[in-house]
Amino acid sequence: MESDKGVNAVSRRRVTQIFPFLLPLRRWQRRQLFYIKMRLDGNRYAKEIAVVDLPYEVFSTSSLMRNKNSGFDMKYQVNKVHNLKLAAKPLDKFIIKPNETFSFWQLVRYADRFQPYKDGLNLVDGKIVGSYGGGICQLSNMLFWMFLHTPLTLVERHGHAVESFPSTSDSLPFGTDATINEGWLDLKVRNETDITFQINISFDGEFMYGHIRSDKEQTYKYKIFNQSVSYYKVGSQVFQKASVDCMRTNIIKGQNEQVFLYNNTCEIGYELPDDIEIVKHGGNKNET
Repeated sequence: MESDKGVNAVSRRRVTQIFPFLLPLRRWQRRQLFYIKMRLDGNRYAKEIAVVDLPYEVFSTSSLMRNKNSGFDMKYQVNKVHNLKLAAKPLDKFIIKPNETFSFWQLVRYADRFQPYKDGLNLVDGKIVGSYGGGICQLSNMLFWMFLHTPLTLVERHGHAVESFPSTSDSLPFGTDATINEGWLDLKVRNETDITFQINISFDGEFMYGHIRSDKEQTYKYKIFNQSVSYYKVGSQVFQKASVDCMRTNIIKGQNEQVFLYNNTCEIGYELPDDIEIVKHGGNKNET
């Protein structure tokens, strides 16, 4: 979140910040353009749900739904669970055939048509607030983590600009999240293989579970890790830079190949442990 002073602060404010009553119209406009663009972009978007599970499990994971360390009323965590279950319904047993593109919003667009979302926590203009549908990015986070363990090709992914809370899992590498915002930010992958993949999502009282299945046995297994993680300070803001890498193992030949995927940079919005080294920078947040 940029901070500005004096005249610059006024000149850089969005129209909807100056005239908040225009925000619903702006959101409607963005959403319409968002889906029109997808209709015209030449991609063949996946739209089919399978009746039965595909035979081979590729990868599975789980995600604790309630974060007790958020510092906010736990009702928002309860509401988030409600929102996650609604958003997950159109995704369970969904298949991605060869040459098809998966779009989070193409599928979740009408998830609240018959039952509305509740207010969950969202980052809005640099502040954590309760807002409609808040928390469903935990679902896009889990989907992206699963996709990283497949040969699916990443088309669109956006990391959170601010990491507001410590992770509920110590096992996940940094920078493997994927935020979404209808009309602005999507999560997309393309199936450029000859394999059909399937998404399975289920819940119990505490966890959301995700599985990727396929119609053919896989040749590779994937291990995602951070080759390097560093922290630096610009003014009063602390940023994390993480290199996200993959060790790809050919199951048949037993051969390993290390692949650099991307660098992820985000602001840290919580207090880091005292033993974390933070380097002071005088430049912008993208400085390395």
